[in-house]
Amino acid sequence: MLSGRTNRSTSPVYVRSGIHKVALIGNHTPRQCGIATFTADLAEALTEQSPQSAFWTVVMNDVVGGYSYPPQVRFELSDSRLTDYRLAAEFLNMNQVDVACLQHEYGIFGGDDGRYILRLIGELRMPVVTTLHTVLKDPTPGQLDTLRKLADLSDRLVVLSHTAGDFLRDIYNVPEEKIAFIHHGIPDVAFVDPNYYKDQFGVEGRRVILTFGLLSPNKGIEHVVRALPAIVERYPETVYIVLGVTHPHVLRHDGESYRLSLKQQARSLGVADNLVFHNRFVDPQELREFLGAADVYVTPYVNEAQISSGTLAYAMGAGKAIVSTPYWYAAEMLAEDRGRLVPFDDPAAISTQVLDLFDNPVEANAMRKRAYLFTRDAVWPEVAGQYMRVFEEAREERTRQSGYAFSLRTLKAEFADVPELKLDHLRRLTDHTGILQHATFNVPDLRHGYCTDDNARALILAALAEKVLPADATLSRLRGTYLAFLQYALNEETGRFRNFLPYDRHWIEAVGSEDSQGRALWGLGITIREGTDAGQLGLATWLFNQAMPSAEHLTHLRSQALSLLGLEAYLERFAGDSEAKRLREHLAERLLSAFSAHATVDWPWPEEIVTYDNGKIPHALLLAGHSLERSDMREVGLRALDWLVDLQTENGYFVPVGSNGWYVRGGHRARFDQQPLEAHSMIDACIAANAVTGDEKWVEGAMLAFQWFLGQNDLKAFVADLRGGGSFDGLQPDGANLNQGAESTLAWLLSLVQMSQLRANRSLERLPRLEAVTGVATLSAI
Repeated sequence: MLSGRTNRSTSPVYVRSGIHKVALIGNHTPRQCGIATFTADLAEALTEQSPQSAFWTVVMNDVVGGYSYPPQVRFELSDSRLTDYRLAAEFLNMNQVDVACLQHEYGIFGGDDGRYILRLIGELRMPVVTTLHTVLKDPTPGQLDTLRKLADLSDRLVVLSHTAGDFLRDIYNVPEEKIAFIHHGIPDVAFVDPNYYKDQFGVEGRRVILTFGLLSPNKGIEHVVRALPAIVERYPETVYIVLGVTHPHVLRHDGESYRLSLKQQARSLGVADNLVFHNRFVDPQELREFLGAADVYVTPYVNEAQISSGTLAYAMGAGKAIVSTPYWYAAEMLAEDRGRLVPFDDPAAISTQVLDLFDNPVEANAMRKRAYLFTRDAVWPEVAGQYMRVFEEAREERTRQSGYAFSLRTLKAEFADVPELKLDHLRRLTDHTGILQHATFNVPDLRHGYCTDDNARALILAALAEKVLPADATLSRLRGTYLAFLQYALNEETGRFRNFLPYDRHWIEAVGSEDSQGRALWGLGITIREGTDAGQLGLATWLFNQAMPSAEHLTHLRSQALSLLGLEAYLERFAGDSEAKRLREHLAERLLSAFSAHATVDWPWPEEIVTYDNGKIPHALLLAGHSLERSDMREVGLRALDWLVDLQTENGYFVPVGSNGWYVRGGHRARFDQQPLEAHSMIDACIAANAVTGDEKWVEGAMLAFQWFLGQNDLKAFVADLRGGGSFDGLQPDGANLNQGAESTLAWLLSLVQMSQLRANRSLERLPRLEAVTGVATLSAI
């Protein structure tokens, strides 16, 4: 971890490099909570350290209408509305923020154990530095899961104590190199005599004990009240000041019952005149003055589970003599005689230590100095400089990796549900003619009309989705629409399908591409294999038989492979069709011949270039080899698929060959643009390889490609739109292409259907876990 001790200069300055815009995510004043104060102070300190940069704040609102925020608060969201978290991520992505800095405390975010924040962080494209204000030693299963997922999503985790870092390593399995220690920031105030400020509060000549912060029963103030009689007996001029409003959440549920109980307790003990409440949320300057007036500061918390305390840090930074219970943060910060620790729930111990400090002012003053000097590295200018260095480290590391290095534990964890299948966007793109090719954002773009390629893919989806959504009555109608399109596309004289149909429904070509011919055969074959509607089965079979002879004359490898996949599916329904069997063997031999002509040990590929939809070629050869009992075909297909998986895996995640140049033999592979079509192609092929061989590595290969849609990719960006069931049109160097066309959407939906089936067909013990961006964040559980 980073050391908390540095050589302090009088005015630390961060040397600016590539950080132009930082978003702080948490709360902000005037909301009354510790995270709000911390975030506001950090934003102010960062601005002073790097005035050329912009520091925004994204805040959670816990009340309708929010608060009257200052201008640096740029985005507000309701903590209980999940959709707001995604909108916040979109806002930050579109505004090209360089680094996001999350202030994490379970209770300020919505969902069980604050899980909603995972949706926001998981969709960010920039590095994420998370400050953990709570790290539990004995978390519930939900808390453990949430924090582990957050750790996987974050580039750095900032802890406010070394104890928190130990917990992260030992309990949450966070790598050491991901953890950075930075003190809780404090104001830089002078070391002054307490009597200097006492007259401002009417306590001159009195001994002042102070506790400040939001009041709630876990603060243990009643134990100090119970200690007062013994203290007042020896020093009757003592006054105990309790500064702060009741915590808003406590106030909503219980009103001022806790404060009233403390007053009643003081009256019953005869110390009512020695207890003073200041029921207000003070500004930073007034807080400094209250602290300045205190002789002893007390934090009497009732249990150890507090890993940081801004109030304790502030008191130490002001050079106060401190008495505290031994919660984790206090035990660490007050070590080496920087304060006095007393047992929990022990008023007698509190009174003993306070009296000893009153009795021994020289020792009390020496303890004050030790605390004050120890916290010089915690003043806000120092802390802001350290945060800026961590931001830069996270950003540079992301740049060096050319993507996000996901933990391999993603593929080793236990299996969990895949996202829910939603067909909203599919229905939006589909009219009575067929599915439209393109969309502008998620709005259908009528200018480009339709194509056979996409309607064939949509037909496959409508055929397979019935296993996942058996009660969806619209699937039959959708199949009928896509079948009707293929019927309209077929030129019965030639047996060839036209491809491009403008929105005016007049064909612009007599013969479509070979790929569209192969995809139509593939779609019809799957429909025939899966068909239960007699009318649709009859039309699909007729169309298939009309178009099947043309497959023998196709020259492109992908069109041959697609046709071969269609024949495999068709023959599962009509195994005795001798012409289909002859054509299957013919096409399989042609694929094998292409490998023989081009493939070598170092380049086991049937072409001199790796382009698009690559998994279809080994997929088709593998299935044909299995059906024909041809081990040579099987082995060539498996070797090629294995090579593709290796080629497109980097740093533990899927990196498809980019369309901007592809990968020419002997050259450099293009990194972008990355297409959903390739991810689906690899998922389809790997699932088939697992079915044929039983080898579990193919399941991991499929999962790797599937997780590319869910954020495990170069940009750490979601490609799938889980709200409507669409998919963005790939990844570009600067982010996702936010249009949601048919090809991309169908690639995602087909992948989702196949992974859902894979889950259903396998035991939970055997299958690794499918997870989202975090490495451990299951989307359906967020």
